Amino acid sequence: MFGRYWTPQDAWFDSFWRLQEEMEEQLGEGRSSGGIRSLPRGSFPAINVIQTPEALQVYVFAPGIDPARLEVSIQQGLLTIAGTRQIAPRDAARSYRQERFGGEFTRAISLGEEVDPEQVDARYRDGIVQISLKRRAAEKPRQIEIH
Repeated sequence: MFGRYWTPQDAWFDSFWRLQEEMEEQLGEGRSSGGIRSLPRGSFPAINVIQTPEALQVYVFAPGIDPARLEVSIQQGLLTIAGTRQIAPRDAARSYRQERFGGEFTRAISLGEEVDPEQVDARYRDGIVQISLKRRAAEKPRQIEIH
């Protein structure tokens, strides 16, 4: 019912606004227009880390990625997840916006020295990699009995 009055200056300012948003998107700066589910630039794949008294659980959300193209390694308390995501090219189509990228990626998580690098297990199921990292025996919290 209430329309916005349009002037030629509005179109001019709208063009600058769109240019600013595109520059922020390319540079990875400013506000994110993707809402609560968007990740900062360079944060692929999404990762959850859960801590229990016995272990750390790392969940890597990698749907559509072939597990054979994933590499998980641990060295000096640094867990590294690397891989490649292939996106099939569309020869006859023209993309106006493409938010899903293809290519190589790497994520690293500092775990400190509390995990035992000899007791790590990784499983891939339904697009999620679950990495279980057992804590060293000396690092586990223990209850001290009072006499």
